[in-house]
Amino acid sequence: MEIGEVIRRYRKRKNMTQEEMADRLGVSGPAVNKWEKGNSFPDITLLAPIARLLDITPDVLLSFREEMTRDEINGLVAQADRMLLEGSFKEAFLWAKGKVEQYPDCEELMLNMAAVFHAQGLFKGIHEEEYDRCILKWYRRALDSGNEDIRTRAADGLFGFYQVKEEYGKAEECLAFLSKQNPERKRKMAEIYSLTGRREEAYKAYEELLFSAYQTANLYFGGLYRLAMEDGDVEKARMVVDKMTGLVRVFDMGEYYEASAELELAVMERDGDRVIEIVEKMLKGMDEIGQWSRSPLYEHMTFREVGEEFWGKVKRKLKEGIRDEESFGFLEGDERWKRLVE
Repeated sequence: MEIGEVIRRYRKRKNMTQEEMADRLGVSGPAVNKWEKGNSFPDITLLAPIARLLDITPDVLLSFREEMTRDEINGLVAQADRMLLEGSFKEAFLWAKGKVEQYPDCEELMLNMAAVFHAQGLFKGIHEEEYDRCILKWYRRALDSGNEDIRTRAADGLFGFYQVKEEYGKAEECLAFLSKQNPERKRKMAEIYSLTGRREEAYKAYEELLFSAYQTANLYFGGLYRLAMEDGDVEKARMVVDKMTGLVRVFDMGEYYEASAELELAVMERDGDRVIEIVEKMLKGMDEIGQWSRSPLYEHMTFREVGEEFWGKVKRKLKEGIRDEESFGFLEGDERWKRLVE
């Protein structure tokens, strides 16, 4: 990073205008503007005053590197790990702090160092304010990153930082930086609910996570099943179906869904007895198709009421489906099948 970019970044962090900075340094406003645009450089005699004004070291001010490579970052983090194993926490921390100051705009390095020393501090029972203050600063600076992945990891680190200190309000604020689609946001929120005595909210959050997890896992298994069927791998398809029926039982979704997971495979294998058994289960299970909404597993959730008209349409659709001659024509002469269809 060029010196002008460093000046602009740290000036803004101090909420200082170019004119204010110029006045403090005894130069003109246009001079500061030219520095930041890279059109000119500060006089060498101003480097130390500029660094003091911006609360940075001259090394930081003169850090001209654009960015570190992934290997360089990993190498420094690995060295910090070695120093923590072989020497004192203080020695390793001061070394790491120097590296972060040497590369002040490397958010990845800053975040990794914060995570390493936060974890090691907890493991070794080190809770000195000096270290906590610096680790907190690193996490917060990473939280301002334009990179979503870095922001998310920084928010996660900060959440853990505040949770350990039992500052649950601040921990909860960190979750705003996580996407609403990220299940970790809700899981961590459930932790906060539990730790702060909000039992009903905690139960509901965990139940919603479970219900969502079933929907997601079922989609994934369905994708595996279709791939296996397209490749003619019946053995794998059967294994996936077994997992899907097990999933239904674990998540208490009801007999209808347990049976329906097996139907397509039984039809493909032209196993008449199995098809009839499955369809009988499905028709019987139609009366309990919304069983999951009454399961104790989801008792703190609120589900939209679905009327008889809706379930009537679902039943008719199932019955129309089993009349499909292309799929079920091989059962045409079976009396048990005729009774089901009728």
